[in-house]
Amino acid sequence: VQLQASGGGLVQAGGSLRLSCAASGLTFSSYDMGWFRQAPGKEREFVGSISGSGGNSNYANSVKGRFTISRDNAKNTVYLQMNSLKPEDTAVYYCTADRYYRGSTYDQYDFRGQGTQVTVSS
Repeated sequence: VQLQASGGGLVQAGGSLRLSCAASGLTFSSYDMGWFRQAPGKEREFVGSISGSGGNSNYANSVKGRFTISRDNAKNTVYLQMNSLKPEDTAVYYCTADRYYRGSTYDQYDFRGQGTQVTVSS
């Protein structure tokens, strides 16, 4: 199983970015997907997750109303749309996959991908 996150970059505060996570080696629609982030010197933080069907999602309070997770099961890809970005959103963002879990504990996920750097300038 491979999870490849992409789409990170440098953006000004107030701007937007869309991250993608392409999955391979699994029956994608059967897996719940999560997004996490880790800022320098801080612990990894749950951002949000989405069910396999895409019908259910949940978010950390810190991003609720600004970030949206979606998925395209035909393309084996999950997205993280980030709007109204703030400097405190600067972090490496990771995607995760699990057959039955979409909670906030990173190590509970069966599969965890490489991250993509997001930097928000003030």
